[in-house]
Amino acid sequence: MQTAVNKMSKRDFSKPDPRVDLAFERTRLAAERTLMAWIRTSIALIGFGFSIYKFFDYLHAMPNSRSPAAGHASRNLGLALIALGTLAMAGAVAEYMATVRKLGETSFRISLAFIVGILMIVLGVFAFIGVLLGTGPF
Repeated sequence: MQTAVNKMSKRDFSKPDPRVDLAFERTRLAAERTLMAWIRTSIALIGFGFSIYKFFDYLHAMPNSRSPAAGHASRNLGLALIALGTLAMAGAVAEYMATVRKLGETSFRISLAFIVGILMIVLGVFAFIGVLLGTGPF
């Protein structure tokens, strides 16, 4: 009777095991789902920061309006939220790339979530610069 250790040592590792391949695929897809969750979070942070800035910008522009925000408080809050969303997205993209590399894939497959993540970083940088300069994209 063979023991479990002997059975493991006689296993042929030259043949691919579909269970292991599927486990790697599930892990990669879980990393993509996590990246998509970070994309949603960064969209919310960047959008909320830009909305706060524009709302108080319109309030300041209205005639005879007394704005509750003193000085540049709304601008600074908007900048902070935009920066937080952009930095969170950059960290999420870096974490996704590290996870895919850790899985041992030799060629990095570019997924749609990865492309959207990169575009969100670019959008966040443009929104930050637009609010910082006071021009805004709209």
